[in-house]
Amino acid sequence: MSTRTLPLLFINLGGEMLYILDQRLRAQNIPSDKAKKVMNDIITTMFNKKFLEELFKPQELYSKKALRTVFDRLAHASIMRLNQASMDKLYDLMTMAFKYQVLLCPRPKDILLVTFNHMDAIKDFVRDTPSILSQVDETYRQLIEIYTPLSGGEFQLIRQTLLIFFQDMHIRVSIFLKDKVQNSNGRFVLPTSGPVPYGTHTPGLIRMFSCNGEEVKRTQFRDGGNYTSALREGSFELFGDRVIKLGTNMYSVSRPVETHMSGTSKNSSQHTKVNTIPNPLAKEELNLLAKLMGGLEVQKPSNTDSGFRVNLFATDEEEEEALISRPEELSYEVINIQATKVRSEPVCPHHIVTFIYTVLFPLIA
Repeated sequence: MSTRTLPLLFINLGGEMLYILDQRLRAQNIPSDKAKKVMNDIITTMFNKKFLEELFKPQELYSKKALRTVFDRLAHASIMRLNQASMDKLYDLMTMAFKYQVLLCPRPKDILLVTFNHMDAIKDFVRDTPSILSQVDETYRQLIEIYTPLSGGEFQLIRQTLLIFFQDMHIRVSIFLKDKVQNSNGRFVLPTSGPVPYGTHTPGLIRMFSCNGEEVKRTQFRDGGNYTSALREGSFELFGDRVIKLGTNMYSVSRPVETHMSGTSKNSSQHTKVNTIPNPLAKEELNLLAKLMGGLEVQKPSNTDSGFRVNLFATDEEEEEALISRPEELSYEVINIQATKVRSEPVCPHHIVTFIYTVLFPLIA
C-alpha cells in the first residue's frame, strides 16, 4: 500500500464533486451569485493551507466511511445543503467516475495527468478570484514537487492502492451505460483499441535476440485490436497540454447526472458487507481524521445568505424513493467530529473508553 495515495484520491474525487455540483446548480437555475459562492466556498475549504498540510503527509488511506465523512463535511462548507439520498448519489458518482479514470490510465504515472486535468478545471472555476487561485497554485506546486520525481514502480503502487480501495464498488451510472463503457452489472468495459502508453510500441511484433544482443528474428501476430502510437507525452508542469482527456468534465446541463442502483438483491456478493470486527487502528484513524478536518468549517447560512437545497434527482419523490430503497451496506453513517474547538474541561477516562467502543469501532471498521 502506498502512503502517497491519499492526496491524489482526495483531489480527484473533489474535482468530480465540483463537476457534478456545477451541473446541478446550473440545471436547477440557482442564481449565479449563490452558485458562485457555493463553488468558491467549497474550493477555498478544499485547498485550505492547514488542511493540505495534513493531507500531504505520508499516510495510509482512510476507510471508505472516514473518507465519506470528509466529503460530507466538504459538500456542506457553504450555504448549499444536500439530504442523505442526494449525498449518497453524489458520492457514488464521484467514486465511480474516478475508478473509471484509474482503470483506463494508459500508464500508472498518468494518474498524475488525470489529477492535473481536475486541477485545471478547478482553477478555471475560480479564475476571477485571485485569493483562491493562489491556494490552487500552491497545491499544483506541491503535486509537482512530490509526485513528478516518483518512479514508475511507485506510481504502480499508487494505482494498485487506488484499485484496492475501489474494487468492491459497482454502482451503475447512466452516462457510462449509455456510452457502453459499463456493463449492466456495474463493471467497466476496458477498450482493446486506441493509443498505447507513451514510450511503448503497438502490439503485433515479436523480436528475438541472440545472446550477444543482436536481433535475429521477427515474427508478427494479430493483436485483435486497433492500436495506435501515442503522439506525445502530457505535460506535468503547471501549464501545458495534458494530452489525455481522463479527468475532464463530462457533465453538462443537457447531460444529467443520473445513477441507477445495480439490479441485484441486498444479499448480492457485489456489495461490500459492513465489517463489524473492531479495527485496532480505528482510534489512530479518528485522531488523524480530526486533524485533517480541522480546516473544514461547515458554514451556517446567515440571514443575508439564505441556504438552499440541491437535489441530484429529477424530483423530490425520486429522491425520497432512492433513500428508502438504497441497500443498507451502501449507505454511510457520517461521523460528526468537532475538530475545531478545544475542550477546556478534563475528559473522564471512562467517557473516552465508552466513545471508542460504542461510536468509533462500529463506524470505522
